Amino acid sequence: MATYAIGDIQGCFQELNNLLDLISFSETDDYLWLTGDLVNRGPESLKTLRFIKSLGDRAITVLGNHDIHLLAAAQANKSHRKDTFDEIFSSPDRGELLNWLRQQPLFHHDERSGYSMLHAGVAPQWDLVKMQSLANEVEEVLRSDNYPEYLAHIYGNVPDIWSDNLQGWKRLRCITNFFTRVRYCNENGQMEFSEKGPPGSQADGWKPWYEIKNRESADLKIIFGHWSTHKLAHELSENNIGNHNVFPIDTGCLWGGELTAFRLEDGALFQLNCDHRSKT
Repeated sequence: MATYAIGDIQGCFQELNNLLDLISFSETDDYLWLTGDLVNRGPESLKTLRFIKSLGDRAITVLGNHDIHLLAAAQANKSHRKDTFDEIFSSPDRGELLNWLRQQPLFHHDERSGYSMLHAGVAPQWDLVKMQSLANEVEEVLRSDNYPEYLAHIYGNVPDIWSDNLQGWKRLRCITNFFTRVRYCNENGQMEFSEKGPPGSQADGWKPWYEIKNRESADLKIIFGHWSTHKLAHELSENNIGNHNVFPIDTGCLWGGELTAFRLEDGALFQLNCDHRSKT
């Protein structure tokens, strides 16, 4: 039995199948962790959703910004020009798939292995208990009958800094943006959304969220996706990135990079080259 964490798929279903063949994944013996962004921009979002759903408790996925965007687009019956949701919208199992998707968590922590998983990042003030509690606030609303109102209020970059005093939709939007969108923060924990390049390319005053001094979650082993330009550092196979206890595994399959699987039990890495995608 093995547990494999896999980075953002974004509808690249064939590449996912090829990677599962590479690691000899067993649907009866092994487990998958998915960092979110199962869908969008790639060609086979519908097949990806159907497959991950079919795995039942053999797969754990957290919600990414593209997954939440799918739910919002479906609710509004309107998608963006670059979205690839049409096949999902017209499928006979659309309702079943979307209902399954909104039951998925924002954050997952496994006490046995000591690993946590989220899509993007966290506020520096959040420890494990806070992360679990705040993720649950969003999950409860998304799973309730009030989810259409949540989806209608989810877009926007403000508030861009966490405060325990935040309330209502502003509070839920800030929680969601940390878990699904953040890459860079300043030392106060203020999010910066326009910087999308790899660490070291950002303007002065901003740091990767995991480099903020005295981050309360620094003792957690956090697997995350979302940041395709980050790329995979060799340190990951040894323990973590720069001793920050983080494991970034979105390696840009959609953009012609790789699709990466990280085996939790021993830290082994498996990568599928997706360079043909840069030509299509």
